[in-house]
Amino acid sequence: MASEDVKRSETAVSTIVNLAEEAKLAREGVVKAPSLAVLSVCKSLVAGGVAGGVSRTAVAPLERMKILLQVQNPHNIKYSGTVQGLKYIWRTEGFRGLFKGNGTNCARIVPNSAVKFFSYEQASKGILWMYREKTGNEDAQLTPLLRLGAGACAGIIAMSATYPLDMVRGRITVQTEASPYQYRGMFHALSTVLREEGPRALYKGWLPSVIGVVPYVGLNFAVYESLKDWLIKSRPFGLVQDTDLSVTTRLACGAAAGTVGQTVAYPLDVIRRRMQMVGWSHAASVVAGEGRSKAPLEYTGMIDAFRKTVRHEGFGALYKGLVPNSVKVVPSIALAFVSYEMVKDILGVEIRISD
Repeated sequence: MASEDVKRSETAVSTIVNLAEEAKLAREGVVKAPSLAVLSVCKSLVAGGVAGGVSRTAVAPLERMKILLQVQNPHNIKYSGTVQGLKYIWRTEGFRGLFKGNGTNCARIVPNSAVKFFSYEQASKGILWMYREKTGNEDAQLTPLLRLGAGACAGIIAMSATYPLDMVRGRITVQTEASPYQYRGMFHALSTVLREEGPRALYKGWLPSVIGVVPYVGLNFAVYESLKDWLIKSRPFGLVQDTDLSVTTRLACGAAAGTVGQTVAYPLDVIRRRMQMVGWSHAASVVAGEGRSKAPLEYTGMIDAFRKTVRHEGFGALYKGLVPNSVKVVPSIALAFVSYEMVKDILGVEIRISD
């Protein structure tokens, strides 16, 4: 297994290096860039994948803490807060426990981010073309509302393509050493869910995820791009030089975008996670509870999940895990956008998100 991982890593590194070298030679005029359209697509996918992997790994402990707080049995509280929860995980599961589920998350987030960023650029081009055709203005640019639509389309496409991985990642993340049944990894979890619960189970919670994509991903892109354009045009406080933003300014734009998006969509994320746990016959104790509090989690749908959550736990339950999510979403989203554009610069891609 280790040798296979090394080979895959070497292949990924060599691919990035080769793309960078080809781009450099093409820019210098030494060679003609082969099939520019295909090459540009590959570079965009690589940049999106790297951005997603880097950003999620950096905040993996906070991501796990968020999910544990979202789905834990309200009658069997083990995690009362972010700091206490992280200390408890460290004490009971060690350092590796902080990153449980991160491997599956990276396996999901790399293709997810790659498809999302690429889909956003393609959707932006298509929407801008239709907008210019309709208005008759060849110099027209995307409005914040049109960017919101492009971001929402990209998010739905990427989320739907990789949703089964997100579903099993959620279950792997909440299981502990004391869980009655252990998923041994991503593929074992996928095969077990398929065998015991059927293929539809892999898409539990898909509807609130789709609904949540519109404000979350859409606002992320819209706020980030609008802030960038405003800073470049108005140049306040001398933040912009030579029509380009510094890394720090990009981080600030990404942080603002992430904060707005996650606050609006967070209750849907809580419901999605809870629906993913339904039907898990050997659920982790943090979900099913222990002793007298042990009981199966049952929701008939999204509305039922909202109703039961609010009735039994109060409106505040829809924001469980918001603190670690707020802490992690700022560096996560910011790093994702900055990594994406930096890798694109290295690979020589001329197209930027805001073009």
